[in-house]
Amino acid sequence: MLSYRVNILVRPILLRRQLSLAAKGDAFSIPVINFSKFKAASSQNEKQKIATEIVSAFKTSGFIYLSHHGIPQATVQNAFKESAEFFSLPSETKRKLAWEDPRSNRGYVEIGRERVTQSADLQEIAKLREKAPDFKETMEIGRDWDSEWKNQWPSEKDAPRFKQTMLDFYETCHNLHVHVMRSIAIGLDLEEHFFDKSIGEKCHNLRLLSYPPIKTNLLEKEGQARAGAHSDYGTLTLLFQDSVGGLEVRDPHTGTFVPATPIPDTIVVNVGDLLARWSNDVLRSTLHRVVAPAAKKVTSSEGLTPARQSIAFFCNPNFNAEVSCLPNCGKEPKYPPINAGAYIVGRLAVTYT
Repeated sequence: MLSYRVNILVRPILLRRQLSLAAKGDAFSIPVINFSKFKAASSQNEKQKIATEIVSAFKTSGFIYLSHHGIPQATVQNAFKESAEFFSLPSETKRKLAWEDPRSNRGYVEIGRERVTQSADLQEIAKLREKAPDFKETMEIGRDWDSEWKNQWPSEKDAPRFKQTMLDFYETCHNLHVHVMRSIAIGLDLEEHFFDKSIGEKCHNLRLLSYPPIKTNLLEKEGQARAGAHSDYGTLTLLFQDSVGGLEVRDPHTGTFVPATPIPDTIVVNVGDLLARWSNDVLRSTLHRVVAPAAKKVTSSEGLTPARQSIAFFCNPNFNAEVSCLPNCGKEPKYPPINAGAYIVGRLAVTYT
């Protein structure tokens, strides 16, 4: 793969070039990796090359842009369209589908109810939520055949095609997750299908996100952001961005946040806490946040930020999987074994009101 890097202010036409472009700080970069070279590889050596690039990036920044990933752009655009139409529904319609339980993690979350953070202290999180809640609304969707927890679907009358679109997209994202995990296995010198048995139950979370326009004075509070600094909980996150942007990734060496500028037809993929723990921190789960983009002046003293949409697919191990130090990831485990489901539910429980 070519090893070009680009500054985050690169011209849009360059962003479309199928080279190894990246978001970049002084010593921090997010590479663009052409995943078709892995999926269509004609030899194990070709697979190994791409797998090594992916794992190398996950060891340093914890993030990559995945290009040529196999999900048609029309499929992504349709998911965004259905998401936007859902969030345009009346508030009372959406509130009937309210998120209720971290064990389920399904349903609608209105603005101000969530406060993502690294803290696990209930009182500290409550203060953060009161002082600077995340300014976004979300819709959380899980596997639809779960015997205990049911998705909160709007009626077909209110949102025609929404349910089927999201179920299809969920399956599409799961399939990509499986392939990326196979590349990680190869990159860690494990057997290619090492993770298959631990991720086959599709215990994921499809999250639709809407960041409405907001007046700049409301974002001037200490700690306020569209989504506060946090790491993700599972194995990987697949993030589909619109063109507005706002995602920033923390350089673990300097502590500064670097914009992960949207690149057309790519997916931002990052390591979650459980995969970092599985790998004994060989792979890095990196803090990131969402900030408001440049605002449009509405008065001499106030601006209004543009609306933003994104879709995140939070990939998880099977909830009954034991996450313990992988082979080839150090002689001394840093963490005791943990149940994947218990870990994720515990993190979610302190995030919401």
